[in-house]
Amino acid sequence: MLNRRQLRVKVLQALYAYNLSEDKQVKAFEKKLLGSVDDVYETYIWLLALLQDTAEYVLIDADERKNRYLPSEEDLNVDTKLHSNKFLVALRENSEYQREVKKYGASWSFDPEVSKTVYNILRDKPEYEAYLASEDDSLRAEKEIIKFIYKKIIKITASVDQVFEDKFINWPVDKEVLDAMVAKTFSNFQSEVPNENKLAKISPDWTEDRDFIVNLFSKVIAYDEKFQGYITEKTKNWEADRIALIDILLMKMALTELVHFPSIPVKVTMNEYIEIAKEFSTPKSNSFINGILDKILAELKAEGKVRKTGRGLIE
Repeated sequence: MLNRRQLRVKVLQALYAYNLSEDKQVKAFEKKLLGSVDDVYETYIWLLALLQDTAEYVLIDADERKNRYLPSEEDLNVDTKLHSNKFLVALRENSEYQREVKKYGASWSFDPEVSKTVYNILRDKPEYEAYLASEDDSLRAEKEIIKFIYKKIIKITASVDQVFEDKFINWPVDKEVLDAMVAKTFSNFQSEVPNENKLAKISPDWTEDRDFIVNLFSKVIAYDEKFQGYITEKTKNWEADRIALIDILLMKMALTELVHFPSIPVKVTMNEYIEIAKEFSTPKSNSFINGILDKILAELKAEGKVRKTGRGLIE
């Protein structure tokens, strides 16, 4: 699931694109922002579909081997147990999953080499041999080989990684979220009755989180000049072109939260943007941003412009 920090990163990406664009249509960029969140969920469904297609390839491989000119005994007796894996069957027959696959057109038929690659790697693994030999057909045991396919093959195979990066522009940034969503799916699927299981959610409370990112994005733009004035005043000794756009946007996002989001504690806001700076800006940006924000925050407090309510106390 997307947590608040990851949602803030989505807003940062949208603001960066907005600032570089000549077409300043806020609503259009809001739509792109929401689309970038939906892209995460779509990628998640495609990952699940790849697990399914890998199991489907078991049947294709078995059929091809049986139809060889001189099939061996092994060719004639390929174990297709993976195709009837209880976790995959429960997922395959889950109506929610079926609906999302249809919505996103998630099928690897356009590039069958992907599932073939995953299966060919799997086929030579001792873990797969152990799975085929095991008599434990509990749902818990069945999930273990699927976790192995995801963690030890799909996640670390360069050619598979490249396919996802080509198809989903934010794949490198979204991997952590997708890992959590796939893990949540394994956790959620506790029943062999397909529709008793639930797919992972895009966020803990999407209605609330949707409002948060849209409001954050629109308010940063609405109060751009005002917050730029604060930043300019505190960076007089810096040449403007030496301050990275990412740093400026992160400071404006932080100031927007400090002033216009009364339920978010000051410390949460400050910590979040400093951490985001560590990952997405220059090595020294987090210290720079922290120093500038501390000075502006002191001024805003003195002017009574930082009003936090409930759990969001200033200190």
